[in-house]
Amino acid sequence: MKQLLMLTLVTVLMAPVFARGSQDSGTAGTVIKIGVFEPMTGANAAGGAMEVEGIRLAHELYPTVTIGATTYTVELVITDNKSDKVEAANAVQRLIDRDKVTLLLGSWGSSLAMAGGEVAKEAGVPAIGLSCTNPLVTAGNDYYFRVCFIDPFQGTVMANYAFNEIHARTAVLVREVSNDYSVGLAKFFADTFKTLTGNPEAILATVDYNTGDQDFSAQVTAISALKPDVIFAPGNYTESALVMKQARELGLTIPFLGGDTWETPEFIDVGRERIEGAVFSTFFASEYAANPVAETFLREYRARYNKEPAAVTALGYDGYLVALDALKRAGSTDRQKIRDAIARTSGFVGAAGTVTLDANGDATKSAFIKIVQGGKFVFKTIVNP
Repeated sequence: MKQLLMLTLVTVLMAPVFARGSQDSGTAGTVIKIGVFEPMTGANAAGGAMEVEGIRLAHELYPTVTIGATTYTVELVITDNKSDKVEAANAVQRLIDRDKVTLLLGSWGSSLAMAGGEVAKEAGVPAIGLSCTNPLVTAGNDYYFRVCFIDPFQGTVMANYAFNEIHARTAVLVREVSNDYSVGLAKFFADTFKTLTGNPEAILATVDYNTGDQDFSAQVTAISALKPDVIFAPGNYTESALVMKQARELGLTIPFLGGDTWETPEFIDVGRERIEGAVFSTFFASEYAANPVAETFLREYRARYNKEPAAVTALGYDGYLVALDALKRAGSTDRQKIRDAIARTSGFVGAAGTVTLDANGDATKSAFIKIVQGGKFVFKTIVNP
């Protein structure tokens, strides 16, 4: 009798466990995970945070996706790559091995994207870059795509601006030499600028610094002695603002030009009045909301944050939407089929423009030129490819 009572008790106690297990299994089958690897701490934290804002907003508005006959709940798994190449690779590995993500979004910083991209490629997991502009991000990697323009175009845009708008005929490059983005963009600017001027010596010098440097007196002194018409200084927002600030404090009035990484609140916070007049290229301008997707993005973002979004926030929003579109078109959760669907992306209307991917997985997009005026980023013009 005791044995029968014990068996009955064990059966009753275990019944809820089996019930929960069955329910969890059913729920797991209707969840699809998208991994996000972004710098949430470290030198690039502000950029990573702005991209995540866009991803989170898109996820909040569109939390499900229908693949074939099944509607899946999308789960975002966000990992901090700590602004470090090794950590970026490790973050992607964890997202794949531990979290079993189906695809990836990220990362701010081309160096971080490249490090994570190698892991994604080896595992056969598709990834969508948001603002990583160095051509090497997608070169030789059939699993990496992006929703932004790339540096050859951005470098050409800024070289043309220097030549045509500033009427510059000589320039100095200031590179964050430990940053692949900065080194690559400086090269593309230099190549175009020398062609425009017809002078192979138009770049008077290249002065370098490392990520995290605080004292730029040596670089500023070298630039001052050369007296170029323009300074092209693409790099991280903090160091770029410090270079400019120290140059102005030493009396240099030479125009500074840069790239998309400058568009962060921290750039203005660090440089303040010393960066007035700085001009850079970027991916999006609120003043140029040219389609219903952009209008929805702006309305929803402003309602939540009571401020204007950064360009990379719009790209984060678009990256998530491109991922959902590819999942629908793939009709499957198979990573290879999803990868192939992303590669076929054409004419996709996003907040930051229409996304059509070329054979390399790169988007051909327009560039927006902005200037720092009155402590704000002000739209100047748009340049089409």
